[in-house]
Amino acid sequence: MTEEIIIAGFGGQGVLSMGKILAYSGIMQNQEVSWMPSYGPEMRGGTANVTVILSDDRISSPILHDFDTAIILNQQSLDKFESSVKPGGILLYDPNGITRHPERKDIKIFRIAATEEATKMQSAKTFNMIVLGAFLKLKPIVKMENVAKGLEKSLPERHHHLIPMNIEAIKRGLEIVEEVKA
Repeated sequence: MTEEIIIAGFGGQGVLSMGKILAYSGIMQNQEVSWMPSYGPEMRGGTANVTVILSDDRISSPILHDFDTAIILNQQSLDKFESSVKPGGILLYDPNGITRHPERKDIKIFRIAATEEATKMQSAKTFNMIVLGAFLKLKPIVKMENVAKGLEKSLPERHHHLIPMNIEAIKRGLEIVEEVKA
């Protein structure tokens, strides 16, 4: 099993940390892992993306041009990466701020209203964990106990009290993801 993922959005949406948690989760399962971030110089509001590869075999290169899954969190990223999803792959997106929805017919498209749900949960910082939960519903490539360990590894110890809230957000994402029918 090899899963090649791009997660893309604005800085401040938790794009890089979502990728890091996935990568640590893979490490906890003794998988081969690659985590390659890319971001602009802005602290917030600039573009950010991360390529994550989880594999049972050695990873030959962290540089990818086509992905099994694209997790898209803004319009710029949708415009840039929609065409990079392999035929038969998955595109998962949050519709907040999206003006042109995905149009491809050769991939599966799923929507996760994570911005709306994080607002309902009164915790904007759980946005990325809701999205992560949606991804794990579609592709359960890491076990939930390893995601919890990944959270523990990637969050500074002073934020470990937030892990239960993050786990709840992941579980909520598992519940509310929906397929977009063509």
